[in-house]
Amino acid sequence: MLGVITLLAVSGGVIAADPPVGRALTLAVANSERPAADRERDATSRPAEVLRFFGVRRGMTVFDLNAATGYFTELLAYVVGARGHVIAHNHPGAATMLGAEIKQRYEHARLPNVEQVLVRHDELQLAPESLDFVLMSMTYHDTYWFDGEADWGPVDQSALLKKFYTALKPGGVVGVIDHAAPAGLDPGASAMKLHRIDPAIVKHDFARGGFVLESESDVLRNPNDDHSLGVFDPAIHSHTDRFVMRFCRPAS
Repeated sequence: MLGVITLLAVSGGVIAADPPVGRALTLAVANSERPAADRERDATSRPAEVLRFFGVRRGMTVFDLNAATGYFTELLAYVVGARGHVIAHNHPGAATMLGAEIKQRYEHARLPNVEQVLVRHDELQLAPESLDFVLMSMTYHDTYWFDGEADWGPVDQSALLKKFYTALKPGGVVGVIDHAAPAGLDPGASAMKLHRIDPAIVKHDFARGGFVLESESDVLRNPNDDHSLGVFDPAIHSHTDRFVMRFCRPAS
C-alpha cells in the first residue's frame, strides 16, 4: 500500500513524509515494491531524469494518458504521495489487450492513490483546472494511428489537446515522450508504419492548442537510430531515438 510505503525503509533509508523532489524521485525508482520488469526497463527509460525534467512533485494531481500496463503510473503514484492523485487512463481497446497485466498492477489495492479510467479519447471528460500534470509517454503518435479491428481511433487531436488545456491549472504541464520519425514525414504515415512521429508535428499541434514549449531534453536521444525502422523492430526495440518535451498552459 502506498500510504505504508511512504513510511517504510527503502534501500536502507527512511522516506520522509515530504522529501525534496530529487530525493522523492530517487526513492520512487528504488522502491522494492516495483515489479522486476519495471526495474529492468529503467536503464532505457531513465524515469528519474525524465520525471525530474517534467517537474513532478508531491501532492500533484496527474493524468497518465494511455498508461498501458502502468510503468510510469506506479512511479507517479510514489512521487505524488498519499496527498496526490494519479489518473491512469486506457482506451478500451488497449485494456482488452493488456487486461491481465493491468489487473496484476492494481490488484489488492497496491496503489491506492491511483484511479483507473477506461474511456475512448474522444469521450474523455475532465473537470476544468483539475490537473497539475499530464504525461504522454510514447503515445501521442498513436493519436494519428487507427485500427478499427483493434478498437482504436480515429482520434481528434485538436479536441484532445483542448480538453487537456482546459483541465490543466494555469501553469500546468504536459510532458511528451515519443519516438522520433524522419523530419517531414506525414504523421499518419509515420504512425501507421513506424509508430513514430516527427517532433515538429508535436510542436505544431501543441502550439495550435495554446500550449507553450518550455523546454526539451536529450536524455532519451539516440543518434544511432536511423528512424527508418518500426519501433518494434528487434534491431532498435527499446533503444529508439526519443524526444522529451515539456509544454505548459500559460500561467496568465
